[in-house]
Amino acid sequence: MLTISPYGTIGPFFPASFCADSNDLTSNGGHTAAGQHILLTGRVLEQGGAPTRNSIVEIWQPDAGGIFCDAQDPRAAQADPGFAGWGRSATDAQGWYRIRTVLPGAYADRRPHIDVMILAIGLTRRLVTTACFADGPDPVLDCVDAARRHLLIPVRDNSFDADGALAYRFDIILRGEGETPFFVD
Repeated sequence: MLTISPYGTIGPFFPASFCADSNDLTSNGGHTAAGQHILLTGRVLEQGGAPTRNSIVEIWQPDAGGIFCDAQDPRAAQADPGFAGWGRSATDAQGWYRIRTVLPGAYADRRPHIDVMILAIGLTRRLVTTACFADGPDPVLDCVDAARRHLLIPVRDNSFDADGALAYRFDIILRGEGETPFFVD
C-alpha cells in the first residue's frame, strides 16, 4: 500500500503541461513498427474512484521481438527501427490516458510486459508497476500476492479498438481498495 508523506510530495507546482505526449511508439524515424499494434488505455484513479487529472503515464518496453532499443540489451542492433520503445501520455480531466504501442515480445524468462511509471501531484515519489500479457511464469508477477495479480494484467477491450490496433484496458489505482501493486525500482 502506498503511504503518502506530508513532506516532499510532487507538487504543489506540478506543471499543467508537463510535456508533450509521446503516445505513439509505432512510428519512429520514418519507419512503422512490426508486430501487433495495440492501444494501452485506461484511467488513473485515486481512492474512491476519483480521476487524477494531469498525471503522467510513461511506458518502456521491448519491441514485438522482445528486444529493447537500448545499449544494455545485447541484441539492441537487431531492434525494430520502427519502434520507439518509450512513450508517455498525460491524463485528461477524467483520468484517461492512451498510448499506441506494440504487443511486446517476451525476453529473458519474463512474460511479455510493459513497464509503467506514474507521476502525479501529491505523490512522494514516482510509482512503478508492470502490465503483463500472456500466460506463464514471471518472476516479477510471481512476487505479487496471487489474489492481486489480476490487477497487473490488462483486459482486452474491443470498444477502444482503433485504426487496426487492438485495445487493452489497464486502469491504475493509486491507493485504497483495488490499489495497483507498485514496485521499488
